Amino acid sequence: MELLPNIEAIDLAIYLVKHKTLIVSDFHLGYESSMIKRGVMLPKQQYAMTIERLDNIFSKVNPETIIINGDLKHDFGSISYQEWSEVSKLIEYLETKCKNLILIKGNHDTILKPIADKYKIKVETQHVIGDIMIIHGDAIPKEPKKIIIVGHEHPAISLKMEGRTEKYKCFLTGKYTSSEIIVQPSFNLLTEGSDIIREQKLSPILKKVSDFDVYVVGKEVIFFGKLSKLIRMKEV
Repeated sequence: MELLPNIEAIDLAIYLVKHKTLIVSDFHLGYESSMIKRGVMLPKQQYAMTIERLDNIFSKVNPETIIINGDLKHDFGSISYQEWSEVSKLIEYLETKCKNLILIKGNHDTILKPIADKYKIKVETQHVIGDIMIIHGDAIPKEPKKIIIVGHEHPAISLKMEGRTEKYKCFLTGKYTSSEIIVQPSFNLLTEGSDIIREQKLSPILKKVSDFDVYVVGKEVIFFGKLSKLIRMKEV
């Protein structure tokens, strides 16, 4: 599904066609360990699910560059054993799929440098390719480019079908000042994310999103129209 010219949504990833660059965001590896510490018992299945989902994406594209747009790991103040193990395995896996791997620091990545140093990968606060800026989205960008791609928000939307309500991950596209902005869903497969209609926005960039377009991720990515239209449908 084309979100903007030469920018495609492929499952939960964004693909920059001209630049042969794949962007993924918000894996939050180690999520299960963090929940277990809080007394919520979760089976450790996220990593296997992630690789299966990525395998499907790589069956469709062959990128030269892969960008992880923040929140590769989940814990704020430490690196759990699960995080160290799974982040390392994921980096090794992704390095077999591309020539260049770029890490952008997210708000959960306060202690990412030891793992990045192990693999000699530089951690950036933003990455610019031509007129495209890739930032995590937890801060207002300085000198924004024509197109801004962010994660952080974990956008999802609840849809009522056949008498029941299901929440789906989604992409958003709209305007930020004079820039086009794309918000991509999280790659955390244990939670769908934050309902963009009902829940408070996380990113300082996303104050008014009613005019944004919504692309729902199911078996394929489907355009659902303006968010304002979906809000009115809920009010009926």
